[in-house]
Amino acid sequence: MQTRDLDRFVIPDQSTILDAMQAIEDNAREVVMLKNRDEAIIGIITDGDIRRGLLRGLGMHSPAIDVMSADFISVAAETERASVLDLMKAIRIRHVPVVNKELHLLGIHFLEEIIGTTSRPNIAVIMAGGKGTRLRPYTNNIPKPMMLVAGRPILERIVLHLVSNGIRHIYLAINYLGHMIEQHFGDGSALGCRIDYLRETEELGTGGALSLLPETPKHPVMVLNGDQIVRIDIQGMLSCHTDAGADATISVGTYQHDVPFGVVHQQNGRLMRLEEKPAINLLINRGIYLLSPAALQLIPKEKFFPITELYEQLLQLNKIVATHFSEEDWLDVGRPDDLKRANGYA
Repeated sequence: MQTRDLDRFVIPDQSTILDAMQAIEDNAREVVMLKNRDEAIIGIITDGDIRRGLLRGLGMHSPAIDVMSADFISVAAETERASVLDLMKAIRIRHVPVVNKELHLLGIHFLEEIIGTTSRPNIAVIMAGGKGTRLRPYTNNIPKPMMLVAGRPILERIVLHLVSNGIRHIYLAINYLGHMIEQHFGDGSALGCRIDYLRETEELGTGGALSLLPETPKHPVMVLNGDQIVRIDIQGMLSCHTDAGADATISVGTYQHDVPFGVVHQQNGRLMRLEEKPAINLLINRGIYLLSPAALQLIPKEKFFPITELYEQLLQLNKIVATHFSEEDWLDVGRPDDLKRANGYA
């Protein structure tokens, strides 16, 4: 989101069309906004609005307000990038201002920034073939990754997050009700990426599905599950992997387990200490992985193979396996209670 030099995108409501054209030329973003005396944004002008105004007979010194769109779309500062991208796709616009309650400009979302101006050479593989048995009956007629969270399929949230961070080639490993996933995502062009499919005829596990890749990638591959509400520090994880010279990297995070009972500490049959309902902090696997091309070569072809077995093999071979600690949001939507929590009902 653009938050600096916002003055380049705003002109007074008394400006002319010529003033608007000059502002658009100076900011090189094809858009300018009009503000009133209270600094509130009252409308948006694009270069297309100006062209249409001139075609209907307006002149360079006509009021800019005559070509302004007063019913513009704006969002609040807390609106997620995925939701902004959804708006842009729905009404086919390339810029969305971020305003407060007084309509003061706080920033601007640009389409090219949301979908990532710089493409990374890495591919991502998302595991989306599970049956979601723990989420039944919700998953009787819909694959688990297509369950809605705040009105958007979980899998689409993951794809948009990857795309917005520069990963533009994504493989979806599908099996159970996979046709529904293919119908929804197609070739990925609507989401600013390329999507290909790894079609499992039988369950292969997180590791085994990777053997279906048509060729060995030249760069580290990001692998993740399609049933997570997650934000990933992609640059941080890639840097961790490279700096360690790792064959594989695993994303880890903290998990707190609240013991609902008093815990007894004893020695030789004598009470040493009572600890009332302690909280235990554990380091857990977040189900997000980076694998080097060499590590992928260890995966057996079209055989059930959990990815954890690959990591065990790498350790046995004394390969470097890095851990990348993350405090980013993460929720595994594996059970009905998880789904309710993700949608704010628990």
